Amino acid sequence: MVRAQVRNRFLGAAAVAALAAGGLISTGPSAHAATSAVPQHAVTGYWQNFDNGATVQKLRDVPNDYDIIAVAFADATGTPGAVDFRLDPALGYGSEQQFKDDIKAEQAAGKSVIVSVGGQNGTVSVADDASANAFATSITGLMDEYGFDGVDIDLENGLNATYMTKALKAVHDKKSDVVVTMAPQTIDMQSPSTEYFKTALGIKDFLTVVNMQYYNSGSMNGCDGKVYAQGSVDFLTALACIQLENGLAPSQVGLGVPASPSGAGSGYVAPSVVNAALDCLTKGAGCGGFKPGKTYPGLRGAMTWSTNWDAASGNAWSKAVGPKVHGLP
Repeated sequence: MVRAQVRNRFLGAAAVAALAAGGLISTGPSAHAATSAVPQHAVTGYWQNFDNGATVQKLRDVPNDYDIIAVAFADATGTPGAVDFRLDPALGYGSEQQFKDDIKAEQAAGKSVIVSVGGQNGTVSVADDASANAFATSITGLMDEYGFDGVDIDLENGLNATYMTKALKAVHDKKSDVVVTMAPQTIDMQSPSTEYFKTALGIKDFLTVVNMQYYNSGSMNGCDGKVYAQGSVDFLTALACIQLENGLAPSQVGLGVPASPSGAGSGYVAPSVVNAALDCLTKGAGCGGFKPGKTYPGLRGAMTWSTNWDAASGNAWSKAVGPKVHGLP
């Protein structure tokens, strides 16, 4: 079908909408399965379903440099483990259908649109069989209702590896092409024995990428046992090395950073530093004091919080990091 061939990331949502209006492509429900594949090297951006002073966007406004758009956030309900999503009126959509249409257009343009669970203030708890089942049922329900391609796990207030793994496997059982990303804090990925790391390894056969948050963090150990301070190329490379050398495939590792100084309390680095870290990990060039013992050309890419803070800075982050990620070996 023609629809399945329209996957060029440089074809914007408006162009896709025009093609759909002319009957040249389909953006209907059947588009989901054909448009959920993630590129070998991908840029992930969180899209804010709220107004916190960053640029307010509709999904159609997200730059084409992004490959995965994580809609933030789905929230806990009164049922343990269950989550729900409600579109914020502050975003200016006239209806939920317009939002769903934007999701379809982004997917037809080659992007994956997923729903993120948690965030700094999220209180989702998956800690037993019942809550794991509730989580899986609610996520697959949101995928059906909105057309989301998958789920992002951004639980910053604790995670139970046994039951989150069970929940995500249940989602995968129902949606075999599901896109699953994770955004742990640095402390959560210091060792394979942590709950977040165990969860990532537990779903390794279908995990898309772990975009650890290299910000709002104190100093942390690198894979060489040395301590590194946030805000440097060494912090990015030496901490990524822990994941790369402890069970995750390079394609399952991404660098998560703020799009601007306003996007985080601490840990912002310029896009040039992100690009240097990408070069260091994939080519062995551009490193600081830490240089990995080998290169990882299959590294997935980078993530930013958020597309809205990126827009507030003239999309400087995505304009610099996007082409770098897409040009990786």
